[in-house]
Amino acid sequence: MSLSRRGFMIGLPLFLAACSSSRNSYFNAYAAVPDERFPLPSMNTAALKPHLRRQEVAYDKNYAKGTVVVDTPNKYLYYVLGEGRAVRYGVGVGRAGLALRGNAYVGRKAKWPTWTPTANMLRRDPEIMRPYASGVPGGPNNPLGARALYLYRNGNDTMFRIHGTNQPESIGLAMSSGCIRMINHDVVDLYERVPSGARVVVLQA
Repeated sequence: MSLSRRGFMIGLPLFLAACSSSRNSYFNAYAAVPDERFPLPSMNTAALKPHLRRQEVAYDKNYAKGTVVVDTPNKYLYYVLGEGRAVRYGVGVGRAGLALRGNAYVGRKAKWPTWTPTANMLRRDPEIMRPYASGVPGGPNNPLGARALYLYRNGNDTMFRIHGTNQPESIGLAMSSGCIRMINHDVVDLYERVPSGARVVVLQA
């Protein structure tokens, strides 16, 4: 069926609006989020390399829609949209010997979670970690940031998390105690997309 010039011109604003809306959802990804328990200020994206910023990308790997894939070597996390597309986020990962690998699932989720160092962290760095052994309440200074997704296997907590961070400069690096760090704005976005029970695949080199 042919499309008349008049019909095309009538439909063009709607088409452009849809495209603009899609682009703006990523263009404004790091704007202020005032309606949080602890409001997030806007982020200066100049501090984050372009390839580490949230964006929709082509992704032809064989994972089901809704899967979370952590590409540890390349410092990316993908949320699979299906039909060859994914939302890609830059992440910080665990330093050598401390990273999770293989399959897991989101056992639970939390907003502005409390952080408590694990037994392994207390053994490795007792002087640093002991003051925090009873837990740190959620808030802007909490190491887990705005959200946490707790990774489980076979009904057991792996003690690994996908979480926000108050150290955005760590995104793109391997320096954590094994967990996956995200910009607070990004982990808020991921939290809304990913339900409890979602499959998580962590790839290592």
